[in-house]
Amino acid sequence: MVHVLSIWFLVVAFLGAGLVNAIGTSGTRSDFARWGYPLWWGIVTGGLEILSAVLIALPVSRIGGVALAAVIIAAAVFTVLRHRDHAHLAPLSVFVTLIAVAAIAS
Repeated sequence: MVHVLSIWFLVVAFLGAGLVNAIGTSGTRSDFARWGYPLWWGIVTGGLEILSAVLIALPVSRIGGVALAAVIIAAAVFTVLRHRDHAHLAPLSVFVTLIAVAAIAS
């Protein structure tokens, strides 16, 4: 039961994060700019996050979705560590934990 919940929490989390990044709230846009990414990078990131949520939601493509999610979060962790923006590590650790549980369950 825990693995099913973790998979659906992961889907919802990536869908929500993808929408926030794709829509481009002022905070999100300023974060991407501060980290040196172009203005359109949030749309690409959001699209990839939404794609991973869809792939994770479908059992046939779940492993690919979890792999894509892991790459996205690894890039995010690398970015915040490189820029010493440690405030973003707490939410990222939730994503890492959910990805790990989903990977074990898949």
